[in-house]
Amino acid sequence: MRTMKDSGLSWVGKIPSDWLAHPVYYYFGERKNKNIFGQEDNLLSLSYGRVIRKDINTNGGLLPESFNTYNIVEAGDIIIRPTDLQNDKKSLRTGLCLERGIITSAYIALRPIRRLNSGFFRYLLHAYDISKVFYNMGNGVRQGLNFSEFSRLMVFEPPIEIQDKITQYLDTATAKVDEIISDIQTQIDTLEQYKRSVITETVTKGLNPNAEMKDSGIEWIGDMPAHWDVIRGKYILRYMQKPVRKDDGVITCFRDGEVTLRSNRREDGFTMSDKEIGYQGIDVGDLVVHGMDGFAGAIGISDSRGKASPVLNVLDTKQNKRYIMYYLRSMAYSDVFLALATGIRVRSCDLRWNKLAELSYPVPPLDEQKAIVEHIDAVLAKADAVISDKKAQLATLDEYKKSLIFEYVTGKKEVPLS
Repeated sequence: MRTMKDSGLSWVGKIPSDWLAHPVYYYFGERKNKNIFGQEDNLLSLSYGRVIRKDINTNGGLLPESFNTYNIVEAGDIIIRPTDLQNDKKSLRTGLCLERGIITSAYIALRPIRRLNSGFFRYLLHAYDISKVFYNMGNGVRQGLNFSEFSRLMVFEPPIEIQDKITQYLDTATAKVDEIISDIQTQIDTLEQYKRSVITETVTKGLNPNAEMKDSGIEWIGDMPAHWDVIRGKYILRYMQKPVRKDDGVITCFRDGEVTLRSNRREDGFTMSDKEIGYQGIDVGDLVVHGMDGFAGAIGISDSRGKASPVLNVLDTKQNKRYIMYYLRSMAYSDVFLALATGIRVRSCDLRWNKLAELSYPVPPLDEQKAIVEHIDAVLAKADAVISDKKAQLATLDEYKKSLIFEYVTGKKEVPLS
């Protein structure tokens, strides 16, 4: 049993008595080697806790000559994202550089100035990050840190052979966890794609596989049941503009199709309008199509009373609203709206009422619309239940991984003997 001592940090507790403690600047300097002549073009970026290569030719149109403002980094450097510290969902702000390359000066690049295992310190700083240490360094107010501030952070130094053992063990253990996480995420992605395929197949082909078919005349549908009609939107939809009430909260149409009061989900990340020019009322049960994000699936039935900006199309119909909703979503999932877009913005298109009104809609009899909606709702409910369970598994695995790293980099647990 190892002898332990107080670390001096309440959130860490005790550490092994032979571990040292010094500020970051004792172990690392800041890498400030500008790519002045643009000779380096191996573009790197921090993504989900890993330093990865990026294609220099697809970096938002950035010309290679402009990379002379980037910093050259080396294998063994630790990359820190010191911005947006208030966002507690971003706890992957540290990564280990495995190769020479260039990285934007928005990051802090730590270069070792002593004999140490950079992998161990990367895991240690990751544990600091998930424990909100970076956030607290800014007193919960500041959005970023510079190297001078960050370098005063106290860190721990086990003997080098212990650093090596901990790093090797965590590399192996976390890789196994990541493999399981990746497999579960693939299952979730497959289920999400299954949901989309069920929607698209059912709203365009119906529930009877033996039904007589005819050409719909709609390119992205092809054949549809012979007894269905094809009607343009302006004949089955009504565009509404309702007055705003004094106590109305703001409603948002999210890309997952939920239309609800913004306060029901989150308040951060939105631009609030002071004048609310053109805002309109929305009632429970209204069909809503987002004028800018509809192409990505932001189409749904409102579950709340409130107000919204004029970018949302609020619609009524004598058809089954959920059937129309699912049909419009099927167009989004099949990238039909993007194909019809005439603008120049990437991954965006204008879905205002004039376009929705001119679209052709396959229209089954009302009782068949109801049956289609009930079928889709049932399939989606079962799939969502499985997805919810798998997301819970991901959350458990993520917490296990965080705990694993914390326990070993603070010396609470010893690396098992091989």
